[in-house]
Amino acid sequence: MKKQASAAAREKAGELGVDISFAVSDENGLPGVYRRFGEVLVLSITLVPGKAYTAAVTQCRTKDVASCAAEGSSLMAIQSNDPRITLVAGGYPLLVNGKIAGGIGVGGGTEEQDCEIAEYVVSVFEKSIG
Repeated sequence: MKKQASAAAREKAGELGVDISFAVSDENGLPGVYRRFGEVLVLSITLVPGKAYTAAVTQCRTKDVASCAAEGSSLMAIQSNDPRITLVAGGYPLLVNGKIAGGIGVGGGTEEQDCEIAEYVVSVFEKSIG
């Protein structure tokens, strides 16, 4: 899964002409793979493992977690309770039969590019599991 996901991220980033960092975590958010493709900003090196972690432990896209973490929302200030929580778009959960299998994090492009790459990786993952 990790090699295939990493290859899919690299492929889509190449199509879009963007350098990225990419991470995969297991179902508990623990790091599995980290890759830096090209001359991506150093900031993404710290963000993408957090995106993968957040997607795995919340079983949600990081963009959705960010909405829920806003003042007055159901998960308000969740990131203050767990500093590994990252509220930057580009983290997506990987689900198998409705159960969490891991998370991915993509960073280096615009929000739209990161999400497009992540959605592509998720689609490749879903096709591989049947």
